[in-house]
Amino acid sequence: MKDLESFPIENRWPAADPTVLQLYSFPTPNGVKAAIMLEETGLPYEAHLVTLADKDVKSPEFLSLNPNNKIPAIIDPNGPDGAPLALFESGAILIYLAEKTGQFIGKTASERAHVIQWLMFQMGGVGPMFGQLGFFYKFAGSEWEDKRPQERYVNEAKRLLAVLEKSMEGKEWIVGDYSIADIALCPWLNALDFYGAREAVGWQDHPNLVAYVERFYARPAVQKGKNIPPRP
Repeated sequence: MKDLESFPIENRWPAADPTVLQLYSFPTPNGVKAAIMLEETGLPYEAHLVTLADKDVKSPEFLSLNPNNKIPAIIDPNGPDGAPLALFESGAILIYLAEKTGQFIGKTASERAHVIQWLMFQMGGVGPMFGQLGFFYKFAGSEWEDKRPQERYVNEAKRLLAVLEKSMEGKEWIVGDYSIADIALCPWLNALDFYGAREAVGWQDHPNLVAYVERFYARPAVQKGKNIPPRP
């Protein structure tokens, strides 16, 4: 382990205990993925609140850790090869923590491949499309007179939900046991409520997904991780 003082982000969000993993995040669907995973694995960590305001995510200190100015990001002082590891992108963080701990990434090579498949489905489909749905349904885009963009993302959300609903038939979790794929998917499915879009996408017509999300949020680690770091 090396001293974290070499990381510029320490100048703004200093570690109280530089021997544990440092999480820089905000409780959005992407942000809580990392916090929930840390709670599930039991790894010791510190959480630092990085708001979505430009003064935080576009600060030189945060950009030194993630040039894409998005949360979450981590520094693991106990990284591979005896050196600290800085990492951004929520999906990459989930895979890294799963491999580091040997947890939540499948019991076989085949399961691992399918867990990563569904993680990529969230990263490339559910996350971006639901995010656009939120913009056009709840935020600034909802005020646009032209409703074609809103209709596009409502319809795409419906399509993605149909894929998941069918895939969850007769299952408790998306691939075998609980995994990082579930940790990636469920916060985004729950975001439909935050966007006020459940009725628009026919959420109640997806009983497998309704039960899936309820099962996910019943987990103690999820209940704790969904509010880390606490909103100001």
